[in-house]
Amino acid sequence: MAGLLAGLAILLLAQTAPSAWRESLRERVFDLILGATAAWRPATPEIRLAFVAIDGASLDAVGPWPWPRETLARLIAAVTAARPAAIAMDILLAGEDERSPAALARRLATATDRAEIAALAPTLADGDRELATAIAAGPVVLGWVLDPRGADALAQVPVLLREGVALGGLWRENGASGPPQALAAAAAGTGTLSLPGDEDGLVRRVPLFVGAGGALRPGLALEAARVAAGAPGYLLSADPPHFTFGSVSRPLPPDAMLRLLPSVAPLRVIAASDLLQGRADLAPLAGAVVLIGGSAPELGALRASAQDPLTPSALLQLQALRQLAAGIMPLRPAGADLGEIALALLCVIGAVAVARRLRPATSVLATAGLVVALLLGAALLVMADRLVDPTPAVTAALLGFLATSLAGFSEARWREGRLRRRFEQHLAPGVVERIVASPGSLRLTGERREVTALFTDIEGFTRTTREAGPEQLVAVLDGYFEGVTRIVGEHGGMVDKLVGDAVHALFNAPLDLDDHPRRALECAVAILAWTERYRASGPAAAIGLGRTRQGLETGFAIVGDVGFGAKLDYTAHGEAVNMAARLEALNKELGSSICVGPAAAARCDPARLRRLAEVDLRGIGPVTVFSPV
Repeated sequence: MAGLLAGLAILLLAQTAPSAWRESLRERVFDLILGATAAWRPATPEIRLAFVAIDGASLDAVGPWPWPRETLARLIAAVTAARPAAIAMDILLAGEDERSPAALARRLATATDRAEIAALAPTLADGDRELATAIAAGPVVLGWVLDPRGADALAQVPVLLREGVALGGLWRENGASGPPQALAAAAAGTGTLSLPGDEDGLVRRVPLFVGAGGALRPGLALEAARVAAGAPGYLLSADPPHFTFGSVSRPLPPDAMLRLLPSVAPLRVIAASDLLQGRADLAPLAGAVVLIGGSAPELGALRASAQDPLTPSALLQLQALRQLAAGIMPLRPAGADLGEIALALLCVIGAVAVARRLRPATSVLATAGLVVALLLGAALLVMADRLVDPTPAVTAALLGFLATSLAGFSEARWREGRLRRRFEQHLAPGVVERIVASPGSLRLTGERREVTALFTDIEGFTRTTREAGPEQLVAVLDGYFEGVTRIVGEHGGMVDKLVGDAVHALFNAPLDLDDHPRRALECAVAILAWTERYRASGPAAAIGLGRTRQGLETGFAIVGDVGFGAKLDYTAHGEAVNMAARLEALNKELGSSICVGPAAAARCDPARLRRLAEVDLRGIGPVTVFSPV
């Protein structure tokens, strides 16, 4: 019960915790599993990728950011000369050029209302015109951003949806901010630069599609892949959800986001300044998808990601391109949340069963094996691009196992203490340890078993109680009982009870005792020898302690707990017990110290016994009794 409650408690806590906490923990677990299994994935055909970085050295060589659009035009032209498959600009070219001579002439003409200045503008260097020319000369994809207050018109990209396509988690905004119409019209495609952050602020996803102004539009990486493939547009289908461009078909997540692997494979990085100054090797750009973006902080293109807190956004887009080409599309299966809870419940039940039924070392190994199996299963599913979180099942199983183990340990300690309290006054320490080590060998509810009963009594004790002082008598009895009970324990017997001056002992109860009649007879002889020495000296001699008389007999009896509530007594009832009591009393008539019944005598060595007498016991008839030689 403790294990089940602990497992259910952790599941309830996980379900009621703030969603931000749960999502952050889940994504971090996926980061670990995706990173650990990245090296296990089979090799796939590599897409040629390159990153033209506007880095710190480029800013030092060319000038501070933002660069004139004429410079960007020269950069695009230099990349186009290498004949790449596509060029994606991870830079937002928002608004018209305001820094070129032509742009300045247009602004001055508008401010002064002088026609001759306006007529001069077409003859001057025009950044937008040069950039549009460079863009039109190559397969260039421009970027734009989602902006709820943006009102820029975006170039249309054909996206066809078949009936049944549902994108309930699609990222949508009412507007967008993008490049001016002249640049967008010259581009081979446009895609969003916007990257969503998770609850912990890390970017782990790149949009495949987003909603802008009521229309479905592609992300920058996906649009670059389409342009590189020479596809005219996209087709989105259902059953199962997937999207197609050209000959490429990939699964379509419900939120149209591509979950990135947390590790980025190395790729060729070329400094923008080397291209502008003609020092770069153009061979790596040939036939590649080239992203032009910033790695310097001045461009504001650094994002916190699972790879690095300062990751250039262009690298995230390149990782998305690599996964699109390789078909690596990690998805959460439908109903994954319910499946994880069901699995966690099964694991709790399994862990509790293991903790209850197996020995501690074996149960630890079994639980560790369960955890390893869960983690390995999650890893195999991730390699199949299915994101299933093993954390609920692992946590619930471990907590259920620990709670069950602790409760079982507490229960065992309680049971051990209870058994010790029940029998430590009756049995030898070794027998108590056997019971504690194997409680299942003990039956307390009642059983019929063969026992040898031994009863003792002190001769003349009533007279002694009248003549001896109370303190003196109690001290003598304490020593007497300590010696007798010790001897009983040494011979494997159990002290049933102490009644007045009498000791009632049982042999072969509560545990089996080999050759118990002989052991009981030896015990009686040892008790007689010790009590004779005890009463001959010290306080016992001073009060005139009488000799000890004993009776013992073997037979079947009913043994078990008798009583109610806390007043339980483990004792025996039967003819052998009654016979032992009557034999003890018979010593007074026969003048003997030990009187052995016929059943016990028949189980002992005849050479150690002598016939004492034949007596007629009421209710039994003639009985031959014996005494030790």
